[in-house]
Amino acid sequence: MTKQQALERILDVGIVPVVRVSSPKLVMLAAEAICNAGIPIVEITMTTPGALDVIGELTRSIGSENLIGAGTVLDAEMAQSCLDAGAEFIVGPAFDRQTVNLVNREGKLMMAGALTPTELVRAWNAGSALVKVFPCSSLGGPSYIRALKAPLPHIALIPTGGVTLQNAADFIRAGASAIGIGSELVSNTAVESGNGSAITAAARAYLAVVREARPPESIGAPRSRERGY
Repeated sequence: MTKQQALERILDVGIVPVVRVSSPKLVMLAAEAICNAGIPIVEITMTTPGALDVIGELTRSIGSENLIGAGTVLDAEMAQSCLDAGAEFIVGPAFDRQTVNLVNREGKLMMAGALTPTELVRAWNAGSALVKVFPCSSLGGPSYIRALKAPLPHIALIPTGGVTLQNAADFIRAGASAIGIGSELVSNTAVESGNGSAITAAARAYLAVVREARPPESIGAPRSRERGY
């Protein structure tokens, strides 16, 4: 998948599910449950045991139809390992210029983390196609996204941290290009009990909320105007 295709997939769907669980087996269960709900995107965090092996396995098993990425990537060396394992996009909790440069050289999609306006602009100018606003809830949630979009309408923001089913629509209406959702989607209770159907149901609920919150003219239309390649 090209960088542009990965970008358009995320912008079209509007959700980046973040899987952070305790074992490779549970990652597979969560990833399959999410994809079964109609969200063909999964971010596997590098804090998950055996994360590289899991990324490789998911790429081989469902990667032809689903976008598999790596999250909590801290440096360029880690990013290269994730790309070698098959990751199609890289997400960092913060901005690291060497990581952004490496991912762009490899022709893959980068989502660097940032929080302040200065950090957001630096990440965007360095070539991060999307910018993860983390931890967004700490600075006001949807109201913070709205405040950022006023002077920075051209930057594609992905709020992560504190996104729930109750406020997801508010984030979208505030100007978020997509939302990153972790434990509120992939709950520990559902994962530990092997309840994939609960994860699927939650994913479908988030998908419905995002679709409802977006303006009618955006549904089914490419949302890649934020940055093209």
